Amino acid sequence: MTLKLYGLKNCDTCKKAVKELEASGRDAELVDIRAEADLAVKLPRWLAAVGDKLVNRSSTTWRNLSDADKARAGGVSLEGLLLGNPTLIKRPVIEADGEILVGWTAETKAKIG
Repeated sequence: MTLKLYGLKNCDTCKKAVKELEASGRDAELVDIRAEADLAVKLPRWLAAVGDKLVNRSSTTWRNLSDADKARAGGVSLEGLLLGNPTLIKRPVIEADGEILVGWTAETKAKIG
């Protein structure tokens, strides 16, 4: 089974995740969230699974948002904020066996196996 990683082609963390997965014998496909992913379909599912953990609050994009937009990140318009600013999505988002995992952390690696 090929794991789908949603991120950015130039993101070092995403590249590292794909490289480590392939080195461990797993097939991994990186889908660019700006150019290739259908975020209108994906975001509701991701948000239902992980909530605002999907927002990368340490990104440059986050720091450049207005206070009003940052306030939206805690409310019902989070989906709209992420649709308008896909680089706010914490990367990579991994779809594995029906589970949604966010970030390339020790916890994520353990769940993937």
